Amino acid sequence: MIKARYIWDHYHMNVFADDTGLEVEALDGRPGVHSARYAEGTDHDSEANMKKLLGELAENNNRNARFRTVIALLLENGEENSPSAYEFEGIVEGTIARERRGKEGFGYDPIFVPKGYDESFAQLGIEVKNKISHRARAVAKLAEFLSKMK
Repeated sequence: MIKARYIWDHYHMNVFADDTGLEVEALDGRPGVHSARYAEGTDHDSEANMKKLLGELAENNNRNARFRTVIALLLENGEENSPSAYEFEGIVEGTIARERRGKEGFGYDPIFVPKGYDESFAQLGIEVKNKISHRARAVAKLAEFLSKMK
């Protein structure tokens, strides 16, 4: 919502923005919204982020995790400084593998195994991931909402 609000406040335009995070149960929901910058001193260094996460989990048998995307939508409603606000959430439950598996995708894809599958997002490939992912689920909810508008 912070990202969308920034655009609204500066340009008074209808806007949507999203944020995604990997939430690991054994780490009290970390890395969460800080997923891209989880390893200290890095910015979008997937290798460093995965190494840190796997190191923190070590031999912990609670590997439950989920990816969560939230899309915030602000729409003009006739009130200058108070747009209508909506949020659309997509979640995919899964587990963290003990080692990297696969080469497709980005971020934590090589270590995230979605529930109901035996392969990581990186092994499943982009086509499958794009059908079942947290982002796909959130976008589907946004698209359904927008399709019902005049």
